[in-house]
Amino acid sequence: MPLPTGVYRADQVGSFLRPRAVLSARNDAADGKTSPAALRAVEDEHVAHVVKSQLDNGLLSITDGEFRRAYFHIDFCVHLAGVEQQGFVSSTNITKVGMKSPPRLVVTGKLGHPKPIQVDDFAFLDAQIARLGSKGKATVKVCIPSPTMVHFRGGRETIDREAYPTLEPFFEDLVRVYQEEIADLYAAGCRFVQLDDTNLAYLCDEGMRKEAAARHGVEPSALADQYAQLINGAIAKRPKDMTIGIHLCRGNYRSQWFAQGGYEPVAETLFQKLDVDVYFLEYDDARSGDFSPLRHLPEHKIVVLGVMSSKTPALDDKADVIGRVKEAASYCPKGLDQLCLSHQCGFSSTMEGNDLSEEEQWAKVRLQVEIAKEIWGDDLSV
Repeated sequence: MPLPTGVYRADQVGSFLRPRAVLSARNDAADGKTSPAALRAVEDEHVAHVVKSQLDNGLLSITDGEFRRAYFHIDFCVHLAGVEQQGFVSSTNITKVGMKSPPRLVVTGKLGHPKPIQVDDFAFLDAQIARLGSKGKATVKVCIPSPTMVHFRGGRETIDREAYPTLEPFFEDLVRVYQEEIADLYAAGCRFVQLDDTNLAYLCDEGMRKEAAARHGVEPSALADQYAQLINGAIAKRPKDMTIGIHLCRGNYRSQWFAQGGYEPVAETLFQKLDVDVYFLEYDDARSGDFSPLRHLPEHKIVVLGVMSSKTPALDDKADVIGRVKEAASYCPKGLDQLCLSHQCGFSSTMEGNDLSEEEQWAKVRLQVEIAKEIWGDDLSV
């Protein structure tokens, strides 16, 4: 079966280890020692380099490595009107302490989308692919946090009651601002948006399910259904030639994880009720359970199977990876045709990054591409 636009047999989640120069410039900007424009110039230089590195190492789904963010979700969401970050720890301190939870997002007023958030970043990436002669061969993927990230961790208590006495208008506005961002990206030429979502994966963890039920006052299964409706609303107006993916993550901070449990508690909602084209699923170890939830996968959808690990410096065992991909295929209606290969998450969901070197990171990427070609053949786009 043909792969959706921007999906490849050797694929990736999005983030790469930040170069020291980017981290230093970000620290200086946070401390008021340099301007946002100067920080942007440093980011531009290193984003251009990481685009070339992705292409040189065999990837065709191209991101900016999330070099312009400290956190995969906060740096996007705070650009929405009515959303603020609280509990901030300076970037300098973050790199020196083992922080276990990020600053939280708080809704302080009516949600709005005053201007495009990712369009300039997309345009820069697209220009780099053209400069390197890969236009038409590779695809820019724009990664943005799932709209659930504005609600799950705080719930009612972090949403201003004057702005939203009830939550129905809040969810309606959240849908609208995402629709507007996706429309702006499409108009700029973007054809692949990936939603990064920890919360549906957290609802696979028995302890987190209990916490979520207490915090939100609804059963976890009902919350999962509510989130599927929220995401479906956010992407409902995207044109037919735009691919939407969703990445589920159980935590990826300095090689640590935060949740565990197989996909079974959310499988039917995830595969049968969510209107995305492709799923990026974490499957690097036993914490993610077995592959049996893939039996719910519709015939027209794709799973990018994250059986390789971005958390460790050691190279994955090739035979083990191939065996696990084939095992997963036995649960899919169309077998291997519905699967692609990736690491379970990015290499740096926050700017600190996982515990490996850049050299080790790219070695893992090259091995992934090699394995994908062994399974599916040299053409990674079919």
